[in-house]
Amino acid sequence: MAYYRPYTPPADPLIVRDLTNLQNDMRARVRLEPLAAEPTLIAGCDSSFPTPETILSVFILMRFPSLEIVEKVYATSVVQLPYIPGLLSFREAPNVLLAYEKLQQKPDIIMVDGHGIAHPRRMGIAAHLGVLLDKPTFGVAKQKLTGTFVEPGLTKGSISPLLDKNGELLGEVIRSKDKINPLFVSPGHRCDQATATRLTLACLRGYKLPEPTRLADHWAEEFKKEVR
Repeated sequence: MAYYRPYTPPADPLIVRDLTNLQNDMRARVRLEPLAAEPTLIAGCDSSFPTPETILSVFILMRFPSLEIVEKVYATSVVQLPYIPGLLSFREAPNVLLAYEKLQQKPDIIMVDGHGIAHPRRMGIAAHLGVLLDKPTFGVAKQKLTGTFVEPGLTKGSISPLLDKNGELLGEVIRSKDKINPLFVSPGHRCDQATATRLTLACLRGYKLPEPTRLADHWAEEFKKEVR
């Protein structure tokens, strides 16, 4: 996800309280488990903010493992919630759901540009969407949000664990291309770490980002031209 973080006054503490409670309730519904079957359709999901008041969300549906594009859709809407650290998924999710509904075929699993459980309250955008849709999801993020790790080896495919302060596994840090900054991959819902890591590696085609989220990001830039 391309995060727009303008200066905003402190959020209403009642809104923060209510959304935090809702987030904790959603966290209790997260299930980390292997897929029941190998996916045949995988979707990439990305959101960005063309203006401070507008969000654009994209889904790219692809066949797996060929990664042939089947559909690409987007939705835009007015942002209803200010930027609140740790609660960004509530800002993005309503518009992401609008984009998802435009898909004629539904994916077996969704790769989200953002975090899954590698979040201070274990509820990044990938986990949030997974619970709302009750679909398998996982997150592939470009930057760490929480946790500690040892830098993986410099060659493609090198992996190290992302751990919380108690040593609990939050995700894996993956070198997706030689000598470039790694990715932070974590399960969202109805997916486990092994699946998230395996599918991320299987979707690499010579770029830093795996194809589903790379192309979601690419098409977000194209779709922005239509909404400006």
